[in-house]
Amino acid sequence: MEAALTLFEHAAKEQQARDAPLAARMRPRTWDEFVGQEQIVGPGRLLRRAIDAGRLPSLLLWGPPGSGKTTLAFLIAGLTSSHFEPVSAVTAGVADLRRVVAQARERRALHGQTTILFVDEIHRFNKAQQDVILPHVEDGTVVFVGATTENPSFEVIAPLLSRSRVFALKPLDDDHLRAIVNHALSDHDRGLGQLGAFLEPEALDHLVTSAGGDARVALNALELAVSATPPQADGRRVALHTVEEAMQQRSILYDKAGDQHYDTISAFIKSVRSSDPDAAVYWLTRMLEAGEDPLFIARRIVILAAEDIGMADPMGLTIAVAAQQAVHFIGLPEGAIPLAQATVYLAAAPKSNSAYRALSLAREDVRQRPNDPVPMHLRNAVTGLMRQMGYGQGYKYAHDYPQHFAAMENLPQGLQGKHYYHPSDQGYEKEVAQRLRQLWGQQNEEADAPAVQSENDAPNPQPG
Repeated sequence: MEAALTLFEHAAKEQQARDAPLAARMRPRTWDEFVGQEQIVGPGRLLRRAIDAGRLPSLLLWGPPGSGKTTLAFLIAGLTSSHFEPVSAVTAGVADLRRVVAQARERRALHGQTTILFVDEIHRFNKAQQDVILPHVEDGTVVFVGATTENPSFEVIAPLLSRSRVFALKPLDDDHLRAIVNHALSDHDRGLGQLGAFLEPEALDHLVTSAGGDARVALNALELAVSATPPQADGRRVALHTVEEAMQQRSILYDKAGDQHYDTISAFIKSVRSSDPDAAVYWLTRMLEAGEDPLFIARRIVILAAEDIGMADPMGLTIAVAAQQAVHFIGLPEGAIPLAQATVYLAAAPKSNSAYRALSLAREDVRQRPNDPVPMHLRNAVTGLMRQMGYGQGYKYAHDYPQHFAAMENLPQGLQGKHYYHPSDQGYEKEVAQRLRQLWGQQNEEADAPAVQSENDAPNPQPG
């Protein structure tokens, strides 16, 4: 009865393998079949040497969807003759992890076989769930391989992170995808070779380009396009329009709380700061097409208008606030137009961060120095007693003097002579600098101002 059950299960697994999507059926079984990620598993690389030698460390595979994380984990298990136990962090819980660990311990004791615990989307496990894995990684009960699209520094607990080697996978390029697609078309065992299918050159180009570096997307679309193409005498000739229908709208790699969100807005801000309107509009469009909240973009535009354009073109902030109000008023899709106008204006405008630096330097003194009293001449003498105490004495009303300017010290006693604002020589601010030099008889050199870190360039907050 047990033998019959085993045969039945074996037949069921074979049928399941035949019915699996093309992307699953085409998982490579050898290094020669694995395409891409040469920087990690190319000949002579550390990870490949370790796997070939049977010394498998715990791993964290970090990369975009379709870059080969799961495929690499399957391949590692096969090459090391390890038992592969896949777990999805979306559906699995602590009970599932404990079951896998118990079976791994028994397997190791009875057969001496290593168990690879593969946790897909490890970033979706909370701290308690990740803690369950840790002791069994430490004592060697399982070899942990985690896959994530998010930065492990934010999403994986420190003890588990420190016990794993992190390998960053890159999106597959067009040549990689072309090789994967052609292999699937020619493979008679697991691929589409028995169907005699081939893609017209423009159809293949569209499939590769539209997949966006995602092998899974390319193979799934290929399978659908081939199955929808009727056989002819010379085979199944897959046309461009069929591939276009199979691909539908290209899926943009993006998230609203993770690396893609922060990386893309960072690219947008830095493109504006670099006076590159073409790149800035591209990143703006990419965010909007991915479904980013337009008001989030508008808020960042307002911030960078004050921080990066600032006094070089004070109209920049007005344009930015107007764009924010326009988006709030009309919404999308038309709201993208004022966002694009503000983006181009700010990217083309002269740049100065002098106001932002002045704020940062003054904030440092306010937070670190004692609260020096307000100078007496700057205090309002609203009562007789205050006048007797010297409130307001020595104050010079600027409008009573030539050029409406009266030189006097307005900082507290301990900060007198300190300069926070160092005007640049860009745009309108050049006139501001000249006026201040004329009034005060001194020049605040740009080099005198210590560098401060932009708030837009601060490390990304932890997603979620």
